[in-house]
Amino acid sequence: MKVAVIGLGVEGKKALHSLLNHGHQVYASDMNEKLTIESDHDFELELGNHDWDKINSADAVILSPSLWSIEAFKEFKSNDKLFTDVINNHKSIFTIGVTGTNGKTTTCLMIKQILENYGFKILIGGNAGGGFDGYTELILESSEKNYDILIVEVCDMTLDFCAHNFDFNLLVVTNLGQDHLDVHQSIQNYQKSLQKILKDKKAVLNINDELLSGMENYAKETFFFDYYYGKLNLFGKFNRQNAAAAAEVAKILNIPEENINKSLESFTPVPGRIDELNIGKNKIVIGKTDNISATTAVLTEEKFDVVILGTPRQNEYWRYDLIEEASKTTPKLIGLFPGLDNTTTQAEEFLIKKGYTGPIKILNNIEEVVNFTIDWIKKDSTIFIGGNGQDKIMEIKKILENSYCEDVQSIMDKNNLHSNQKIYKWDE
Repeated sequence: MKVAVIGLGVEGKKALHSLLNHGHQVYASDMNEKLTIESDHDFELELGNHDWDKINSADAVILSPSLWSIEAFKEFKSNDKLFTDVINNHKSIFTIGVTGTNGKTTTCLMIKQILENYGFKILIGGNAGGGFDGYTELILESSEKNYDILIVEVCDMTLDFCAHNFDFNLLVVTNLGQDHLDVHQSIQNYQKSLQKILKDKKAVLNINDELLSGMENYAKETFFFDYYYGKLNLFGKFNRQNAAAAAEVAKILNIPEENINKSLESFTPVPGRIDELNIGKNKIVIGKTDNISATTAVLTEEKFDVVILGTPRQNEYWRYDLIEEASKTTPKLIGLFPGLDNTTTQAEEFLIKKGYTGPIKILNNIEEVVNFTIDWIKKDSTIFIGGNGQDKIMEIKKILENSYCEDVQSIMDKNNLHSNQKIYKWDE
């Protein structure tokens, strides 16, 4: 089949590669002339222009979510030319959507584990920004194999896009927070987009989130979740809310409570998300917290001696607030490292402008973050490493888990200390 992919952002690129891997012919275009796209497959790429003759002659069209509301592309929504109007087998499968500001990936994977353990054949995917392979891969895969249930992680920036491309039987909203304000412009606009996707759907909502109050008026049927109080091998109350959301979905699907509890008890932390490492008296809480809501959720769990944060991209002004939030907890020191961009100088200036007078340490790379953390381990410290830059944070965690460090090892041996976190290990 000939498919035109218009817009090559994160989702557009994922769609392109999925189509090629599944044997389709592709014409892809984007107005950004500086894009570079590598593939082992042949396809036609046009940058700086959209060739409407080629687009109109394609069998199906995929619009990037960022182009979904642009007037020039609206005709594709009404002429049955969109990819999900042509390939729509997935719309006949029971589909669970999970959206919200934080906790989406963890909640999706918790639901998957419970349902798979009970015997359902599950296909999970969606939001490319969350680490999945994008919405197109999910649609293609579900059209080629049989599944009982689809679980779709829905990015808050793609609510309208997903409302058209999937028929959700159940929608989970983990929480609402201040993120992607360059797209939403305001939290009120975010709420309105969410209200639209909830219309006439069964909804599972967080009873603790004030911004979700009143949302039940838009859904056909509403179920609320609070906290999960069973055994859970994850850090933080926020993960107990994620577990409660997953448990509520399972209950709606008539999964026995014993099966739910067993699955959640064995659930392990998602790579890149918040995890806890313990070495003797030292605690390291580490994971991506790239918005103020996620950062606050961690910082309210306990008092940290040292807070080390990856900095955002220069134009993502709303993400700098998480650095200010960290300063309000008055740690002994705040460390800053380049998370998504090298904006440590801007972040330091932002902190000082906001009135923070404590010490600030600029850490230029992963190695400096690791060595700095090791220095503070010697002082019986509680350390938080988070902020922006998931890939870098994952690498930092991997080094701290697996690399041998003579200084730390000697301290542990001297004090007869050993790791009490089962995933933490120093190589011998």
